[in-house]
Amino acid sequence: MKLRLSLIVCTLILAGCNISVTSLPTLPQQPVEATPTEVPPTPVPDTPAPPALDAPRVESPELLEIQFLNELDAWGITETEIVRTNDGGITWYDVTPEDLTETGSTVETFILDKDHVWVQKPDFNNFPNNGLLYHTADGGLTWTVSSTPFSGGDLNFLDEDRGWMLADLGVGAGSNAVAVFQTGDGGATWVQAYTNDPNDPESGDSLPLGGLKADLVPLNMQTAWVGGVIYSSGTVYLYRADDGGHTWSPVTLELPAGAENSELGIEEDHMHFVSNSDGFLVLRMSGESTQTAVYTTDDGGDTWTLTPTRIPEAGMAGFLSAEEMIIYNGEQFYATRDAAKTWITITPDIVFGDAFVTMDFVNLNSGWVVTVADNQRSLYRTNDGGTTWLPVSP
Repeated sequence: MKLRLSLIVCTLILAGCNISVTSLPTLPQQPVEATPTEVPPTPVPDTPAPPALDAPRVESPELLEIQFLNELDAWGITETEIVRTNDGGITWYDVTPEDLTETGSTVETFILDKDHVWVQKPDFNNFPNNGLLYHTADGGLTWTVSSTPFSGGDLNFLDEDRGWMLADLGVGAGSNAVAVFQTGDGGATWVQAYTNDPNDPESGDSLPLGGLKADLVPLNMQTAWVGGVIYSSGTVYLYRADDGGHTWSPVTLELPAGAENSELGIEEDHMHFVSNSDGFLVLRMSGESTQTAVYTTDDGGDTWTLTPTRIPEAGMAGFLSAEEMIIYNGEQFYATRDAAKTWITITPDIVFGDAFVTMDFVNLNSGWVVTVADNQRSLYRTNDGGTTWLPVSP
């Protein structure tokens, strides 16, 4: 899984969402009842304190992003540090590579597990053709570094060795040039599979230059998807490759009624496979109002099924299993236990509002939220599915 803070691309995507489009009619939807008591609380594990890590402690880190792997282990990013915890967020340790002095929105991070993490640092003096990739295989206690033929983009690893990179080559006027790379040695070397760079005489056009690319989602080393947004009402930007990223084909989705009048976007981290066959895709529909539609697949993405409910507004999504996922729409949490056929709504006892920064859940009971208020960031935790939140730090 990944923590991605791509400043250039994300800024343009968010800006693009302010474009005026035709009003989206009210869509029929399955009733969503607020029954948070159906999610029983999960007690905090009553286990001995984990051993201290051989790294400096950080008191109340100013977290920008978090990635929890289970109830105890997690990684986080601040403006200047890569941090991790092994006690559920109570204690944090600085495991930043020695010569990496700036993190935050300048780096792309992919977290495979508690030991294996990659951090891509752009070389802004040679953008978009150079960067440095830091890799740890021991939880951040030691790091190796290698040069890369790209600066930034969307980084993904399938295991300790095999990975993909959707390299950002630049954006402008609703277009986004990219290159697709693969590695088979943990990121030490990379091979380019595709580019649509108009300045490259060997560029292809199967992945169109038009449209802003938010995500590359690999299923294996042959099959992957690229999703994003194109500012054309009723059009979904979603392409698939089955030859290691060399050629791409558009994917057609069944659209909800009335969606032809809306701007449709697949945002960063809104498509995810929880197994080789099961996955979710979250589609944002922006018109006079905003709604969220959810698709599921159980055949490795060969077909996608539109689920019945439209969730009001849009926000962050967490994918937990083939049956379970959770969405936060800015006011409430929406949880499903049956692959988005039905949902329950959970109203938190804290009004996060504009203070909400990010969230992460490890199951439908246990989750964390980062907030910011008065230039101070706080970490909250729930053990009852999002109804009750208690501060972890500061």
